[in-house]
Amino acid sequence: MRRNNTPYFIKRIYTAINRFYVRRFIAPQFDQVGEGLEIAHPRNLVIFGRHIYIGNYAQIIAAPDNYIRFTTWPSKSQSGEIHIGHYCLISPGVRISAAQSIRIGDNCMFAANVYISDSDWHGIYNRIRPFRCTKPVVLENNVWLGESVIVNKGITIGENSVIGAGSVVTKNIPANSIAAGNPARVIKTINPNRRMLKRELLFKDAEHYFYNQDQMDLYMLGKNSIWNWLRGLMKPNNLD
Repeated sequence: MRRNNTPYFIKRIYTAINRFYVRRFIAPQFDQVGEGLEIAHPRNLVIFGRHIYIGNYAQIIAAPDNYIRFTTWPSKSQSGEIHIGHYCLISPGVRISAAQSIRIGDNCMFAANVYISDSDWHGIYNRIRPFRCTKPVVLENNVWLGESVIVNKGITIGENSVIGAGSVVTKNIPANSIAAGNPARVIKTINPNRRMLKRELLFKDAEHYFYNQDQMDLYMLGKNSIWNWLRGLMKPNNLD
């Protein structure tokens, strides 16, 4: 469809059901969850394991054809942990898998299909026993990962840094850097003295932010009729 025929009141009902589902079925799967959690298509978010934490005003955009997965695995000596900070944005297809520790700072943004792992999962010579080769991963505040970025074990990515789409991060990336490639290397630096607008600014007045989102829906969908919506579902035409 080229336009959204959903009536505004239907969108309001869907949003209320979605928020109830998140509170009732998704939030309890985290060991700790902050306020203001938003999840698009929450049935397409898969959470497996314990010690998974997420901060305030996280926005998770799952999709029916591109699940998001947070996974921790226990071993004899330890249990994996995932810590996600405040104001983070996580797009469809993101996978975060921890056998030891993955720590993600505030204001981080992950584009679609990002993969972060703190383990090789099997050794080169011993491929029977899992979790043999693990090292913690740290993404400092305000890191932005482009589409299909892979972050390997033992990596630290410094504050404000950006990793270009399709990159494979095999070595630490310093703060205030733009890196790209396979393996990723620094190609540009960011001026830390310039004013930078971070995602936390959206939620400085969270009530006003959510009000504006609702008003946008009203503007975009307010004139949609239920009859045209049903007609579009059953017999779409080239205007849809």
